[in-house]
Amino acid sequence: MPLILDFHEWELWSPWEGLDPQLNRRCTGPDSGVGAKYGWSGNATAGEGTMEITAATDTSADIALHFTKPFTADNRVRIAVPPSASGGSDLTWTMSGENTLPARFFFAVFRMEKTLAKQFDRGLAQLAAVVEGGTQR
Repeated sequence: MPLILDFHEWELWSPWEGLDPQLNRRCTGPDSGVGAKYGWSGNATAGEGTMEITAATDTSADIALHFTKPFTADNRVRIAVPPSASGGSDLTWTMSGENTLPARFFFAVFRMEKTLAKQFDRGLAQLAAVVEGGTQR
């Protein structure tokens, strides 16, 4: 969970890293856990927004996600890593929220649900690679 609860570590595995080489990142609040905040501002692909960890346990994190560009949206993110029956972990990553009219249009035109699913899959694979490779700051 340290890779999830510390926004500084997201640079190692987030599927959105690399969308803008000049991305401006800001971490505020505690280094990790509840109250940790992350803000970003980048090009049209990276967009702009903030995240804040609102709840955390040994096996999960709840995150308030607020986009300001390319559209305004508020979402709830949950990343859960419960132990699996095989002895490892099963990781799930969900995002929910209500779409404004511009966001609904954006999602429909750019098929964002499919795009987000691919990005989540890439992020999960990158997170697994970091965990399995022992790469942490």
